[in-house]
Amino acid sequence: MSVNIQDLINYRLSRAGESIKEAEAMLANNFYNAAVNRIYYACYYAVNAILLKNSITAKTHKGIRQMFAVHYIQTGLISKEMGRFFTTLYDNRQTGDYDDFILYDLETVELMLPKAKAFINTIVELLEEK
Repeated sequence: MSVNIQDLINYRLSRAGESIKEAEAMLANNFYNAAVNRIYYACYYAVNAILLKNSITAKTHKGIRQMFAVHYIQTGLISKEMGRFFTTLYDNRQTGDYDDFILYDLETVELMLPKAKAFINTIVELLEEK
């Protein structure tokens, strides 16, 4: 099956939007660790979309973060602050999913959500430029 690259990019951006909505639902129902997970994946899908747009491949979460850093953070297309946010988000997701006695709270998730939306919007804007 041959997949159109633009269709795949649009699909990944759609998944990013869905994951943000899932995070909001988790937040509204006090499932904070699940919200952190969905926030991370929303950003992850957006990063995947922009890497795909520019034919940059990576097979792991670590590889995705590295390629994103090399091609977007180090080049100044995405701010270092946003790069740090994505890395911190990955770490928080890992910790919340796999470590014991890690419980995120309302305040933490409420700080992450608007940053994630801004992160995704920045990627969407870059995708629209090229």
